[in-house]
Amino acid sequence: MLITPTIDKLHALALSGMARALADQQGHPDYAGLSFEERLGLLVDREAQDRENRRLARHLKAARLRSDAVIEDLDLRGPRGLDRATVLSLADAHWVAAHRNVLVTGPTGVGKTFLACALAHSAIRRGHTALYLRVPRLLDELVLARADGRLPRLMASWARADVLVLDDLGLQPVPAPRAADLLEVIEDRSGTRSTIVTSQLPVGHWHEALGDPTVADAILDRLVHGAHRLELRGESRRRTVGAADPVGAPDPAGGVPVPLDPPPAAVQGRPRRGRGDTDDPSPSSSSAASEGVSDYPASTERR
Repeated sequence: MLITPTIDKLHALALSGMARALADQQGHPDYAGLSFEERLGLLVDREAQDRENRRLARHLKAARLRSDAVIEDLDLRGPRGLDRATVLSLADAHWVAAHRNVLVTGPTGVGKTFLACALAHSAIRRGHTALYLRVPRLLDELVLARADGRLPRLMASWARADVLVLDDLGLQPVPAPRAADLLEVIEDRSGTRSTIVTSQLPVGHWHEALGDPTVADAILDRLVHGAHRLELRGESRRRTVGAADPVGAPDPAGGVPVPLDPPPAAVQGRPRRGRGDTDDPSPSSSSAASEGVSDYPASTERR
């Protein structure tokens, strides 16, 4: 039987995964022993996997994550204020469906950006969308967008992201007018989307860094209420790059490390850019699910 017309029709119907799978089956006689239902199931599985791969690649590109971080690279051994149970809980991305926030604080170099990007990557793998923005550049972009008339469109695009990563909050004091702009970004997401915020400042010091006290109160009320708070501590990972043991070594506190779910088949890739994380102190959480978070291998995590 000639299958070329069938393959052409599958491509015309945008079923390219099934078309390639059918061509593969014709080239391997082992498939001849399978029933029609089994072979059809394999074709459908290939199409579904191809579509998931394309979705993941598309959403990772749109997210523009700063670090090529994935949850599987987190090193749970070091004393950085992170624990395995919290990592496993956050990796499931239930907090995204519940529209809750994650606040990651700690000194420079302990892996805040790495952790934030890993959580965003995990959310993307589970069907959500994400976007990474550094707060200083976000504030500059708002000024430019207001000047050239792009502000409504820009704000709407940011509001649509299921997870918005705001990196380096409070790196510099935020003037009152720009704090008001930041409030608008956060207000658009409050109760309807999730936000990850990283900062070198402990949450208790954010108020004084956010300009006008009234605006600071409004921002903190929307960010902190019900949020998972992860406070990292320890030495800068940049100083110890290459010194850490490989990922997957036994956890001194709990023996053999618990493996996390792998990325979807054939999509082992990570966000495209390289750069890790830098940020805050010790572990605490505003909820039961946010009691700690785990470390990264020094070989992959920097900021």
